[in-house]
Amino acid sequence: MSPALGQVYNPPLQVVGFIATRSGDPERGPQIRLNSDEARLRLILDGELVWIYGPRRHELAPVVIDDSVARGGVVVRDIAGLTVTEIVRLVKPNLDARPDRGAYA
Repeated sequence: MSPALGQVYNPPLQVVGFIATRSGDPERGPQIRLNSDEARLRLILDGELVWIYGPRRHELAPVVIDDSVARGGVVVRDIAGLTVTEIVRLVKPNLDARPDRGAYA
């Protein structure tokens, strides 16, 4: 994590719900839902991609702002390696930074 992103308010969140979809469902794929207050504090917008860091792995997923989710909690959809009651952190990918090509060029 870059120093600029480390300055953003980012306390851990608890998984309070899990949505598992089936192959025929019209809405599928990874997604994370959180309260608008939590998103605002983390400078996250609706539809933005974030890294979800869990206890076993991390995954990239779009955010959906949902005020029915309790503050301090998130509802995840189709994210492997997460279960209800686990603690996660959300991190915005730094898409503006140029990759360090010195080691590979």
